[in-house]
Amino acid sequence: MNTSALMREGGAEARRAARGSVVKGAARAGFAARGVIYLLVGVLALRIAFGHPGREADRQGALGELARQPFGAVLLWALGAGLAGMAVWRLSEAVFGVAGPEGRTARKRLLALARCGFYSFVAYSVLALAAGSGSGGGSSDRQSKDVTARLLDVPAGQWIVGAGGAGIIVAGVWIGGRAVTRAYHEKMRLGALSRGVRRLVDVTGVGGGAARGLVFAAVGAFAVRAAVDYDPDHAKGLDDTLRSFARTPAGPALLACVAAGLVLFGLFSFAMARWREV
Repeated sequence: MNTSALMREGGAEARRAARGSVVKGAARAGFAARGVIYLLVGVLALRIAFGHPGREADRQGALGELARQPFGAVLLWALGAGLAGMAVWRLSEAVFGVAGPEGRTARKRLLALARCGFYSFVAYSVLALAAGSGSGGGSSDRQSKDVTARLLDVPAGQWIVGAGGAGIIVAGVWIGGRAVTRAYHEKMRLGALSRGVRRLVDVTGVGGGAARGLVFAAVGAFAVRAAVDYDPDHAKGLDDTLRSFARTPAGPALLACVAAGLVLFGLFSFAMARWREV
């Protein structure tokens, strides 16, 4: 057998491994871990809406809440491992392609690679916190202001921040639009769901995805404002963005609706862990 044949056979084996039960299990663990984070952020935001400020409604606050529970360190290790599994699965998609007819296009692979980088960072921050050598990544509000300030100081920094904010707005609209049109049906094993379960999945998918898209769009809008005003203090992380909903004319009721939507998205992530094609 020549070298090229060996390489082809090795590549085929690697692709089979990437589609195997271990990587699929890692993906499902990742969706479940994502669900835990969104569920906790939503609950923290609901507390704020009902007048109990408490912890920040972002990933840092969610991890702190988890750490306070019995066996908190064990829960953090499990969460970090799940997020690492998500990163591994996204990496396999970047290398071997995403499932579907257009899964091997450059756009799909680059998107998978970007998601791999994001989940790798989040997994690292969670595992560092579990090991006692990190803080979970720090406050999202402080991070947003620091990053914005550094970018504004570089040449064409206002354009970079503005373009980044506009990109986040577009991503939010895209996320919300796909949720409302139920585009997630394409990737779910709908035949395995009863009519009642499918209805519940749609409630969590549409409501949760729409709320998540709205939050993304709001974060992007604050970034654009920071660029226009050349003021990094106008940039907001997840916690301050959520709190800003309570300062609208609709008041805390709007924040409560958005927070409930994030809880729904956490539940939807659990449904994805169970019934999504991976």
